[in-house]
Amino acid sequence: MSTTARERSDPRATLRAGLPDRYLTPEDLAAMFTVPLETVYQWRKKRTGPPGFRVGKHLRYDPAAVRAWTAELMTADTAA
Repeated sequence: MSTTARERSDPRATLRAGLPDRYLTPEDLAAMFTVPLETVYQWRKKRTGPPGFRVGKHLRYDPAAVRAWTAELMTADTAA
């Protein structure tokens, strides 16, 4: 299946599991989980959230890592 340039540049374009086809920002995570932006920064500070990385001064998250972190949380929650 072919995608157009418009579809590739559309920030709403998604991959599997409803995650965008681009690296996520802290704002994206806050919106996805409907938590305050400060919560995302606290997750990073406490190392309890999904692993992030810096691109220059910008913090980004890999959608696959966010998906894996979410699955891990769901597994731990059902096991408890």
